[in-house]
Amino acid sequence: MTGSKLISKQIAPEQLFMGSVMLVNAGNYLYNLILGRFLGPEVFAEAALLVTMLLIVSFAGMTFQIATTKFTVILTGQHRKAFLVKMMRLALILGAGGSALILMLSDFMQSFFNTSSSGMFFIFGLGIPVYFAMCINRGYLQGRQQFGSLSLTYQTEMWSRLLITLLLLFVLPWNPVIIVALGIVISFIFGIIPFKSKDYKIRAGFQIDAQTWNKAKTFLLLTAGYELTQILINNSDVLLVKHFFGSEQAGLYASIALIGRVVYFIAWMFVMLLLPDVLQKKKQGLDTNPVLLRNISYVGILSFLIVLCCYLFPELIISLMFGEAYLSAADLLWHYALATSLFALSNIFAYYFLSLDRYTPVILSGLVGVAQMGFIIIFHSSLELVVGIQIVAMFSLLVFQGIYYLSHK
Repeated sequence: MTGSKLISKQIAPEQLFMGSVMLVNAGNYLYNLILGRFLGPEVFAEAALLVTMLLIVSFAGMTFQIATTKFTVILTGQHRKAFLVKMMRLALILGAGGSALILMLSDFMQSFFNTSSSGMFFIFGLGIPVYFAMCINRGYLQGRQQFGSLSLTYQTEMWSRLLITLLLLFVLPWNPVIIVALGIVISFIFGIIPFKSKDYKIRAGFQIDAQTWNKAKTFLLLTAGYELTQILINNSDVLLVKHFFGSEQAGLYASIALIGRVVYFIAWMFVMLLLPDVLQKKKQGLDTNPVLLRNISYVGILSFLIVLCCYLFPELIISLMFGEAYLSAADLLWHYALATSLFALSNIFAYYFLSLDRYTPVILSGLVGVAQMGFIIIFHSSLELVVGIQIVAMFSLLVFQGIYYLSHK
């Protein structure tokens, strides 16, 4: 037996995917760290705004990805292909609408976020339809549990964004944030790889039945509602800080947000594995509770270790990752990591129940997300207060999710 075959037998596709996600997260962190050091706090605040917008679009794209994953598991044959064709068409239409909206609001966004250019928003908006198409493809691969191909789509997106952005920054004498926006959009095109057109070819005249499509639309709307709460909870703070605070403070806050969110990004790879596993066990009539408890345990342990490191070595972490120019934000680091850890744990509960067609946790998340955003708008006298509001909000959300789980166990 050759060495490559032995390795392929020893490494399960799920383990390969988890390793790939960790590499992608590391690459994305390297991308942000290089930007932070290269641009400095004030210009990095604008680049971080684009990265935050990318996260917002990714949450919107997850609506398509999760729905595609679910119905790829449920449907078979021509029904599955017909569903994929219809989802792809819907994603492109809505993506084009989102793109047009950003293009029209680019001047307003420049004024609201106090940025040096409206072109950064204009360029970013052009890539939204491509990103949504990429999410449909990923949802299909995830539903089929083709974790090798799914890993490749994340790798191609991350590496192309990192390498192309760095190359353009050194070659082109343009505004750096314009180059960052251009690198992000180009990476979406690479992220579609691998794409198999045969998976979207159906028999002439074959259409998805109305009942299945109505179920899909209901699930899409409910998932979109939850992804909206994800946007409010996970990204509104960075956007509001960029609006209410000066460029330097916004850049400092963006640095601790990036480091603190490592918990969320690690938790995300468990969510990616949890969804198809829960759906498959539900389809087979098996108990899904062990899947939830296993993922909660993993995320809980990793969260504790990350928060502990941020508490013990904040200055070391920030100086190594961003440099001494960002050290004044060190005291806030473990607080932000704690808030993100609480959110990551509650997120596992929410996606678990979403896959089981239970939507009360989605409503709870939405209420808490709106409340958090409202309190930050009212009380934003300091960065410490902004982070404190998030800790209280995320602790409340986790308690609500835990109570709901125990009451329905």
